[in-house]
Amino acid sequence: MDALDRLAEPGLDLLRRVDTLLAAGAPEGHRLWPLLRRMQVLPGEALRSFMGLRPAPLAGAGHAVRRHIHGYDNASAALTDPLLWSGSAAAAYGQSRATLLRHLDEGPESLVGRLEATAGYADALADWVEGSRLAVARTLAEVIGSAEAVAVLAATAPGRAPSHSGPLSSGEAGAAEIAARVLAVLCVAYDGAETLLRQWAPSLAESPWRQESSRFRPDNGPAPGTRSTRIGW
Repeated sequence: MDALDRLAEPGLDLLRRVDTLLAAGAPEGHRLWPLLRRMQVLPGEALRSFMGLRPAPLAGAGHAVRRHIHGYDNASAALTDPLLWSGSAAAAYGQSRATLLRHLDEGPESLVGRLEATAGYADALADWVEGSRLAVARTLAEVIGSAEAVAVLAATAPGRAPSHSGPLSSGEAGAAEIAARVLAVLCVAYDGAETLLRQWAPSLAESPWRQESSRFRPDNGPAPGTRSTRIGW
């Protein structure tokens, strides 16, 4: 349980009241409006969705991916064992296994390189979730203890219906301010996720098969366009 979990009950209750008051509107020109247009969701629902994000599953995914690297290491080791035979077939096999070795574990575009990048991306996402949850918890703690929260609680007390006409009450104005602060920190959090995806996307692309331009073939000689003396069997 982290700080956001501890604030979940009072925070979600406050934002439920905020969502109710926002049905009456918000001050014209308030900074809440662009945030609502961007997020397309009220703060209560936005917080509930965000709270489902946990760092542990992402960190676990990174560890699980790294375990697969050992299997590729074993395959690479088998491919580097010295040949006990020679001839044109051995030469062709040697060329093929060299190409396969490069595909398995040579550089960031190899399979191992992509696995390491995938694990690194999972770790980065786990760190993003942990840091974002802390930032949201800090904002939630601030708004729970604010004067705006007191106004919201008073405006949504049992037996008191929110106004839907005339000037906005202090509770409705407070709801707009709380909503803006919560949506603003969530926007920053999601911007961080989009930034991570842009940064990691090139390293997460499909690993291309880097075929040799010419390939020795023991059955009918080199590829067309090359010259070679055939070796008898």
